[in-house]
Amino acid sequence: MQSLKVPPSGGGGGMKAIVDCNSFYCSCERLFRPHLDTKPVVVLSNNDGCIISRTDEAKKLGVEMAGPYFKAKPLIEKYDVATFSSNYNLYGDLSWRVMETLRILLGKENVEVYSVDEAFLNLEEFAEKDLQQVALNIRETVEQWTGIKVSVGVAPTKVLSKVANHLAKKNKIATQCVVVLDTKEKITKALQDTPIGEVWGVGRQYTEKLIEMNAVFTAYDLTKKTEEWAHKNLGGVVGVRLIKELKGEAASEMKEELVVKKMIATTRMFGSPVKNIADIKEAIATYTSRAAEKLRRQQSAANIISVFVVPKEQNHNAYFRHGPTLSSYVTLPVATSSTNELIKPAVLLVDKLYEEGRIYKKAGVMLSGLVPDETIQGNLFVAEKINNNRLLMSMLDNVNFSMRDDVVKFAASGTARDWKMRQELRSPRYTTRWEEMFTVK
Repeated sequence: MQSLKVPPSGGGGGMKAIVDCNSFYCSCERLFRPHLDTKPVVVLSNNDGCIISRTDEAKKLGVEMAGPYFKAKPLIEKYDVATFSSNYNLYGDLSWRVMETLRILLGKENVEVYSVDEAFLNLEEFAEKDLQQVALNIRETVEQWTGIKVSVGVAPTKVLSKVANHLAKKNKIATQCVVVLDTKEKITKALQDTPIGEVWGVGRQYTEKLIEMNAVFTAYDLTKKTEEWAHKNLGGVVGVRLIKELKGEAASEMKEELVVKKMIATTRMFGSPVKNIADIKEAIATYTSRAAEKLRRQQSAANIISVFVVPKEQNHNAYFRHGPTLSSYVTLPVATSSTNELIKPAVLLVDKLYEEGRIYKKAGVMLSGLVPDETIQGNLFVAEKINNNRLLMSMLDNVNFSMRDDVVKFAASGTARDWKMRQELRSPRYTTRWEEMFTVK
């Protein structure tokens, strides 16, 4: 690995890059199964419902992204496609390793984590003539240190770097998973080769609208439109920024990582449809406990707790469909991060939302009105250690973090938990559980 540092005088004109993990969830599964490196692999969503990640090999077989698993199952079985349930403990840990590698290479201030498998990089310190090698070094180092394969796109703006990354992924062998757009000619050719539906920020509805207008078919076509046109036809200010970025004018700067969240939510699909109010209350109590842990992790307290449930409704054809989301909230008398003080109002909200005879598919809890925990005024009439149960909650979190799987929990969370999310094909959590650590024989 060559050094990534160069003299500041050799700046690359504010060039940006995006590092995107290739079929990330599938790559995580392949990491501990080298025999799958050239085989088709898919990963399923919560409750093994839809396909949320697929390798190039699976794509070539015709396995559709976001398609229902039961529809793809005959094709998957025919071609012996390796199939896994979502393993978020594994994916989250490997994502952290990828991002930490980038922070080590470039410095924390030059890395913006965009999603679990993507990060923008600031490459303004590097000379333009070195950008190709720098990008190759980044790709090789991430793969060597973490085992996760990535693609790197480099360009003057974030949107153009996404275009470059798309081209790098489209032809991995020819590009070595790296594309650098450092000249006007390269940028123009890349935009001409990019369908409008592949442009970052242009969703399916806008794609259909633009094509129906017979106005825009490629990213290059979009650069020929004025900012006034973009404001009218592409969502106002967002569309104007998109046009500017495609023309090489940076309109979206690097952002610092959001350490303290303004809202915390925990939502899950039930493993099977739920009818019993007791099961829903257990689920809500469990989700509240998880949200409270996240709250304490950032040393915050919540003023408002919201609960929602999603029923399934039956139409006249006897087929089920999603019902409307039913929600309610309560403002707490005093902001708190104590699990038991949050569970009680959350469970009471279930009584308001539940309707006898309905079938429910999903539920969730959201904590908002967050304030720093240290700003909460204590009660003068109780012992300091009782205020907000800080000591008790700290001990609870420490035990559960070290022992895992909610070894200590409130009774309201239940024991059987028949409503839990279905993960019948989940692989071991190799990097976060001692008892599931990968064994080399």
